Amino acid sequence: VLAGQATEGGRWHVASYQLSAKAGSRSTGRSAVGAAAYRSGERLTNERDGVTHDYTRKRGVLSSFIVAPAGAEAWASDRSGLWNRAEAAEARKDAKVAREYELALPAELSALEREALARQFAQAVVERFGVVADVALHAPHREGDQRNWHAHILTTTRAANENGLGAKTRVLDSPKTSAAEIEALRELWAEQINAALERAHVGERVDHRSFARRGLEQAPTVHLGPAATALERRGVQTGLGDVNRAVAATEEAREAVRQPGAEVIDLGAERERRGGGGTQRAWRRQVQERLPGRGKPPRA
Repeated sequence: VLAGQATEGGRWHVASYQLSAKAGSRSTGRSAVGAAAYRSGERLTNERDGVTHDYTRKRGVLSSFIVAPAGAEAWASDRSGLWNRAEAAEARKDAKVAREYELALPAELSALEREALARQFAQAVVERFGVVADVALHAPHREGDQRNWHAHILTTTRAANENGLGAKTRVLDSPKTSAAEIEALRELWAEQINAALERAHVGERVDHRSFARRGLEQAPTVHLGPAATALERRGVQTGLGDVNRAVAATEEAREAVRQPGAEVIDLGAERERRGGGGTQRAWRRQVQERLPGRGKPPRA
C-alpha cells in the first residue's frame, strides 16, 4: 500500500509497502538448499539428493547474512549446514521445509539503512517464532523498476536451539492462527519502515492495510514485475500497465469531481433529457467537458 498520490502513467514516486509470505513445499520439486543458493548467490549441494545448485554468477545480490536464536548461532551460521539440516529434519514428500518473506525496501533509504531495516525485521521473526532466518538483499532488476530494492528472508519451519532444529512452527501453518500471525507481521513491518523513514527525515509513510480497510475509494495498482516494466520502458503497452493506467485515470476523474465548483451531474436525468437520442460518444464528450479544467476528450 502506498502513502501518496498516483502520478503520470499510474506509477508511484513515494515509499511503497510490500510483504509477501509463502511456504516452500517439497511437493513442488524444489528444495530449501536450492532456494537458499539462489537468493544468496552461492554454490550449495543438497545432501539429500546430491544436486548442486550453483548461482555464483547471479547478479544483483548485494549482501546476505543469517540471524539465529541465542545458542544456535554456532551451527546455524553455516548456510550449507543450516539448510541441509532443514532438509534432513523432514521425512514427508510434501513437507514444508522453508518459509519465505519477501520485503520491498524503501528506495528513499541508503544501502546501509535498508540492510539494517531488513535485519531488524528478520530479528523480530526469529524472536517471535524461534526460527533461523537467512537474509539476502537484492538490487532492482536491470530492466525493471530501479526503485525495487528488496529482501528475501528464508526461514526454517522448525524452531532452533543449540542442538539443532526442534518443533514445527504450527502457529504459522494452522488456518486458525496463521492469518492473525501474518497480519501482525505486516503491521510490524509497516511500523519499522515508517520509523526508518522518520529517522532518515523522509516525509512519506506507508500503511499495511488495503485502501478498502482504510475507508478510501482509491483502487490499488498492480505490481508490474521486471518483464512488464522493461516492455513499458520501450514503449510497449502491457496488460498490467493498462490496469495501472486505468486506475490512474479513475483517480484523476475522482479528483476533478472533488474540486471546488465541480458540477454534479445526474446521469439518469441527463439521458432522459436527451430522450435517448445522440450517440454515447457525444454524450460522454459533453459530460466530460463540464468537469473543471477539462477540454474535449480524445476520440474513442
